Amino acid sequence: MPVRVVESAAPSQVSEGASSGNTGPPFCSLLSVGQTFSGTQNVSSQQNERDEAWKVNVCIQGCDLDHGYLCGTMEALNVPMADTPVVTFWEGEIVDNRNYTFFTGKWEATREDDIRHWTKFPSFAPLLSYVEADGGKSLDLSSSQYIFMRWKEQYFVNVGDDCGLTIAGFYYVCFSCVDGSINGFYYDPKSSPYQKLELKSTNYGGSGFIFPAYELQ
Repeated sequence: MPVRVVESAAPSQVSEGASSGNTGPPFCSLLSVGQTFSGTQNVSSQQNERDEAWKVNVCIQGCDLDHGYLCGTMEALNVPMADTPVVTFWEGEIVDNRNYTFFTGKWEATREDDIRHWTKFPSFAPLLSYVEADGGKSLDLSSSQYIFMRWKEQYFVNVGDDCGLTIAGFYYVCFSCVDGSINGFYYDPKSSPYQKLELKSTNYGGSGFIFPAYELQ
């Protein structure tokens, strides 16, 4: 993965303690408003427990690379305790070293939790030593084939909070600019560890599925 190292810039007052002067991930047409993805979330810590995998659809509703922000909906189709598909609205932080770094700094995630989850992505391996040193602030991510993010579900769209599910945690996400595939790991100290999210683009090349539209408040 071609990622350059740049001179560290003086820190500025931006969220998550990121520094200015670095170039974030490049624009990728596969990560833009209207893009849809489909796959599974394995809700068991045992990755071979396929019966514990929920079918998942994701649609990107907003994307602002300048501010390291994106948002969308996530639909889980075969949740055992729900009579209908469960839809949540989530907001994402793009690791760009301007707005957000690899260190989360909230949601009960320590730096050790961050490193432990990021290192589960093979594409993160070349970045590990830089992130351990300074949070990755010395990295220029503009030439990377991967975009690292965090997704935090904010609320349920079509069910109540008493549906039996929790959205207290968040996802560490790695997005491939080459084929639009998404891999993620859910983090919540009170849930099964390393629940894996695996999604593929469903409108790559201009075709794919159409997911239901939801009115967001």
